[in-house]
Amino acid sequence: MSETHEHELPFIRKYIFSMDHKIIGIQFLFMSLLFMIVGGFLAMIVRWQLGFPDKEIPFVNYLPDSMNPADPAHYNAVFTMHASIMIFAVIIPILTGAFGNFLIPLMIGARDMAFPKLNMLSFWVGFLGGAVMASSFFVEGGTAATGWTAYPPLSAIPEYTGVARGQTLWIVAVLIIGTASIMGAVNYITTIVNMRAPGMHFFRMPLSVWALFITAILQLMATPVLASALGMLLFDRTLGTHFFAPSGGGQVLLWQHLFWFYSHPAVYIMILPAMGFVSDILSTFSRKPIFGYKAMVFSLVGIAGLGFIVWGHHMFQSGMNPALGTAFMISTMVIAVPSAIKTFNWLGTLWGGAIRFTPAMLNALAFVSTFIVGGLSGIFMASTPVDMFIHDTYFIVAHLHYVLFGGSLFGVFGAINYWYPKMFGRMMNQAVNTVHAVLTFIFFNLTFFPMHILGMAGHMRRIYDPTLYDFLKPLQPMNQFISISAFLLGATQILFAANFLYSLFFGKKAEANPWHANSLEWSAPSPPPHLNWGAHVPTVYRGPYEYSSPEVAEDYLPQDRPLVGSPTPSRTVMTPARA
Repeated sequence: MSETHEHELPFIRKYIFSMDHKIIGIQFLFMSLLFMIVGGFLAMIVRWQLGFPDKEIPFVNYLPDSMNPADPAHYNAVFTMHASIMIFAVIIPILTGAFGNFLIPLMIGARDMAFPKLNMLSFWVGFLGGAVMASSFFVEGGTAATGWTAYPPLSAIPEYTGVARGQTLWIVAVLIIGTASIMGAVNYITTIVNMRAPGMHFFRMPLSVWALFITAILQLMATPVLASALGMLLFDRTLGTHFFAPSGGGQVLLWQHLFWFYSHPAVYIMILPAMGFVSDILSTFSRKPIFGYKAMVFSLVGIAGLGFIVWGHHMFQSGMNPALGTAFMISTMVIAVPSAIKTFNWLGTLWGGAIRFTPAMLNALAFVSTFIVGGLSGIFMASTPVDMFIHDTYFIVAHLHYVLFGGSLFGVFGAINYWYPKMFGRMMNQAVNTVHAVLTFIFFNLTFFPMHILGMAGHMRRIYDPTLYDFLKPLQPMNQFISISAFLLGATQILFAANFLYSLFFGKKAEANPWHANSLEWSAPSPPPHLNWGAHVPTVYRGPYEYSSPEVAEDYLPQDRPLVGSPTPSRTVMTPARA
């Protein structure tokens, strides 16, 4: 298909039902950011109820009944949907769907994904899943209210949750979103294995591509396990089977084993791509090669592999055999080794560098620092005796958010700042995004770090009114402080949203390579045309981190720039099948 023919396509075919990986990536980006607004709004409702349970939310009369947190069942629905939307409709799609789609072909020198039609389908299936999940707010009986983990028997027996059509819709939605994840994973793996440009050896790929590649393998291996569990749970709710319902001999712990066998690798699905993005950003803005490139690759592989054998640490309270619990405890602690390799290599990359404190760099530094806090708090929970004490307290909430907000979303903010010029051909206002990065880091820590203290004091998760418990009343001022910090954190995101939208239309036109970076995507125009480089495919001569190279006068050396005497690599490049 020629480039001219592609540009003659009608608007709907070109931008709505597009088979261009760049447009699909941007579709995933806008979808995820839209759901982020919804998920963040639900978080504000949760914090209002916890900080000020005696005061009515000013706009509560304009919300669906299922969003009124003053009722305990509705409060359960609000925090369930906050977590579900942020995990399944925001973090996973934006990291793997948005940036995976946009970056992989550009970074490996391919014209498109291996299966463009499957790529288009993965977006629309994922969008359908998100829409089904959101629709549960408006059905009879209310939405899902069993937590994002959907533990039976509450989730398996309809009588426990009223008519609860929303809970059934939640199961269907996660099944649909999982299907979209599998479609994307197949595409990413095939593209990376078969469609790299001449000279693009595996160990010349940027760490972003390595992270997305390993994440796709995790998705392909783990998601079918969750799908099977969801199918059985759906049958329990609708057909009267008893896979998990104890009244008919079902095993509630079977769900936990199946769910966490997926969901602990899913933690790395939600963090590994951000690790790759941060690695590229740190190298670019410190003007140094990444420290220990191969060690970084193997640590990604190690984290992913170990992630499959640690799911039982979520179940220390389930009465498992102590020997088995000890095995899960030790294997969990071992994950600290590859995680520490990454952390020290990031610090090694920064050491002695000519650091540029751009908004992307500030968000990357925020990622590293908050990931360290989240990782260290995870060690406490990996220890069985300690976990027995802090299980189901706000210590767990703090850890989760240090990993998934402090980690994943700071990585997302850094990636948007870094690749926005390539995606849209315009620059975001750097001063506004600098303020956003600094304020987000401050208010994030003011919101979530005190939760460690609450947890150690015994403050339980998933209670809708802490003032009902005498031993929690002295902690209520801290709850109010956390809620006010959360409101300020939410308000700070308005800066980013306004800058994002304003820059789409009025931002300064971007150069092809505004950051003087080395990886292949910066050799294409901004934004890249159909088939990315037009008639030619770039040839790769070196790795992606040749900053401050003595071979050239500049402080960067792009992967596709030949030097005198450079041998010409050869490689057969597949062309994506197009109808």
